[in-house]
Amino acid sequence: MPDVALALGTAAWLGILTSISPCPLATNIAAVAFVGREGGSPRRALAAGLLYALGRGVAYVSIAAVAVFAVGKLLSVSSFLQGTFYKLLGPLLILVGMVLIGLIDLRLPRGPSLAPSTVKKGGLWAAPALGALFALSFCPVSAAIFFGTLIPLAAKQQSVFVVPAVYGLATGLPVALFAFAIALGATRVTAAFNSTARLERLVRPATAVVFILVGIYESLRSIFHVL
Repeated sequence: MPDVALALGTAAWLGILTSISPCPLATNIAAVAFVGREGGSPRRALAAGLLYALGRGVAYVSIAAVAVFAVGKLLSVSSFLQGTFYKLLGPLLILVGMVLIGLIDLRLPRGPSLAPSTVKKGGLWAAPALGALFALSFCPVSAAIFFGTLIPLAAKQQSVFVVPAVYGLATGLPVALFAFAIALGATRVTAAFNSTARLERLVRPATAVVFILVGIYESLRSIFHVL
């Protein structure tokens, strides 16, 4: 049970870290604010935000299922977890940490985009589709976190659905709160947005340092058998 709780907590933290990274944060708030303000109702805005988070969760679960099952086809789960996985975990964590602090410039092709007019036509029910669409539009940081950390975590826990779902919902939850605040006409939304951006600049390096240190420890233990 402690391992499961730690895994779910880690997935939620990674989701929040992804959501407050500059690229996802800007696109998420812009999209959900647009959908949520159509009716001018705080309840509608909150519903749009939650549907948006649901769409992201479904998208991430689908991607994780394909990735984990593909690994399972190539290698048996037990042998993968006992051998290959633990040897790969350390280097993966180090690489993700290096991406988070900008030591590695990970360039990705542009993902799909959706015009505001398309979102407007869909109204409230465009929110989950929009969430899924932006979930598929990986930025370098979100790609490193998802494929380098979350997928190995899901494989280790043999949790194709729950761990990625928690991650996906966590990426959308802050967006739902922002959308709700915008619909309420909160006068300090812009200040909150700027505060979140500043917080991200502190949280991301701290998380990167933790990833790198844990990665070094795991590499020494599982590859070099030093510890």
